Amino acid sequence: MWPATTLADARKTRDRWASGLAAGLDPITARDAQREAERIQRDRTDPVFSEAVDLVFESLRHTLRGDGQRGRWRSPLETHMLPVFGRKPGSQIDQHDIYRALKPIWRTKHAVAIKAWRRTRIVFRQMKLMGFPYEPFAVEAAKHMLGEVIYKPTPMPSTPWQEIPALYAKLDTGNSSDLCLRWMLLTLVRLDGCAGARATEIKDGVWTVPADRIKGREGKVEPFRVPLTAAADLILEEANRFGGDLLFPGQRGRPIGSRALELRLNKLAEPGRPHGFRSSFRTWAQDHDISWEVAETVLGHKVGHAVERAYARSDLLERRKPVMEAWSQFVTGEKSTRALQFA
Repeated sequence: MWPATTLADARKTRDRWASGLAAGLDPITARDAQREAERIQRDRTDPVFSEAVDLVFESLRHTLRGDGQRGRWRSPLETHMLPVFGRKPGSQIDQHDIYRALKPIWRTKHAVAIKAWRRTRIVFRQMKLMGFPYEPFAVEAAKHMLGEVIYKPTPMPSTPWQEIPALYAKLDTGNSSDLCLRWMLLTLVRLDGCAGARATEIKDGVWTVPADRIKGREGKVEPFRVPLTAAADLILEEANRFGGDLLFPGQRGRPIGSRALELRLNKLAEPGRPHGFRSSFRTWAQDHDISWEVAETVLGHKVGHAVERAYARSDLLERRKPVMEAWSQFVTGEKSTRALQFA
C-alpha cells in the first residue's frame, strides 16, 4: 500500500499479474505457488523452530537410547516450546519468546523447565554450527530473565533397609508382579532390566542384562553381569511356570510395566518405590562397611574415570558374589544382619 509501495512497483506488479492472466494462469494459484516457493527458500536459509527441532533430533537420534523414544527427547520441546514459537524462523526468535514459553513452569515444574531449556539450547547451538541464523545467546539470556530458583530434587522414595525383609515376605503371591519385585530386590537391577528379563539371558548362575536395557547413552553402555543367589534361583524356577522365555510377563505377553509394580506396593501400603530398592541396598552396604568399589559395581555404576577404566577392566564379579549372597540372606530373612559374613 502507498506510500510503502511506490507507483513504479505497483505498475510492475500489475503488469506481472496482467501477463499471467493473458497466459491463462489463475492468479490465486499463481500467488499460492509463489508463496510456497518463498517458503521453501526461507526454510533452506532460515528454518522455523519446529523444523530445527526435527533437523537436530535426526542428527542426534543415533546417540539416543531407542532412537530418542525411551527418554522422550522431544517431549519437553513439543509440550512447552513449540506451541509458543514453533512457527517462527530462527532469525526472529529472541529471549522473550523463550522466556514466555518457560515462565509458566519455571518455578512450579522446575525440573521439566530445565529439561526444556537445555534441549532448546542444544537445538540453537546445533543450528548455529550448521550455519543457520540461530543465536544461542538468546537461550542464555532467557534463563537470566527467568531468574534463579532454589530447587532441591526429591529423592526417589525408598524402603529403609531394616524393613526390606518384611516387605520381601509380603510379596508371596507368586504372581508376575510379586516375583518381579522380589527379583529386583535380590538383583538390584533397574526396572527396564528386570521387567524384560528372559530365561535365555541366564547361564551358569549369571544373568547377563543386555546393553539395550541398561541405563546410559547409546554406545556408552555394555551388557552387565549379575551373579544370581540361591534365592534368585528359586524365583527363576517359579517364573518358569509362566511357560515363556519372558520371566515376568504383563498384559498381552509384554514385559510387566512399572504401573503394575507400583500398584502392588500401594496395595501393601508400602511408600517405597521399585527404583528405591537400590538406595535401600546402598545404605545397607554403607552401614555394614561394604567396599565402596564393590557396592557401586553391584549397582552397575561406573567406578573411576575413563583412563582408570581403560586399564582396570574387571567387573568385580567374584568380589560381588559374597556381597550379593549376604544381601540375599538378609532380604529373605535367612540370616539376621548381625549373623551375616562379608568378604
